[in-house]
Amino acid sequence: MKKIAVFASGGGTDFQSVIDANERERFCEISYLIASKEGIGAIERAKKHNIPSAVFAKKDYPDLKTLYAELTRLLKGAGVDYIVLAGWLKIIPESFIAAFRDRIVNIHPSLIPAFCGAGYYGLKVHEAVLEYGAKVSGCTVHFVNEIPDGGAIIAQRTVEVAPDDTPESLQARILEEEHKLLPYCVRKLCEGKVKKDGRKVTII
Repeated sequence: MKKIAVFASGGGTDFQSVIDANERERFCEISYLIASKEGIGAIERAKKHNIPSAVFAKKDYPDLKTLYAELTRLLKGAGVDYIVLAGWLKIIPESFIAAFRDRIVNIHPSLIPAFCGAGYYGLKVHEAVLEYGAKVSGCTVHFVNEIPDGGAIIAQRTVEVAPDDTPESLQARILEEEHKLLPYCVRKLCEGKVKKDGRKVTII
């Protein structure tokens, strides 16, 4: 059974969606929750489900290179197969991506390549969607490469933008789809049913 580590920086609702799906029908071992700081909701979720957690806060390391070198040692030592970014707000260096090439996936709250990249996170994404006047939005699970939100797309779900939407209401509806899409993609990945050929990804 494949081992995963989930990275989170906040409340951890996407993390919870993976936990819940895995408890309904086990498809992976959640080896670690990696948190970007103490006191976040994701840590409490890990404790509740007896999942080991580790905090890698920027303030505890001289630089990001050292932080990610330590993180690489931890995950390699634990035999982690895949890394799932579920609301991880820390910059990821190229050295870490290279160490886990095509084994890191991220969920982003828009339909990539729209409203993504540097500066697009949290409510900022949904604010930009509404300001632009887009009629649909959604979420994307993709492989992580050296370009922010630039890796090959694994799967997407769409959500219609309502005329009276606020950033918060749009975010809430997209989050519901994230909680379906992320566990689905993680499961397929762990079952060996995600095939990548360059930018083309096929789910079996």
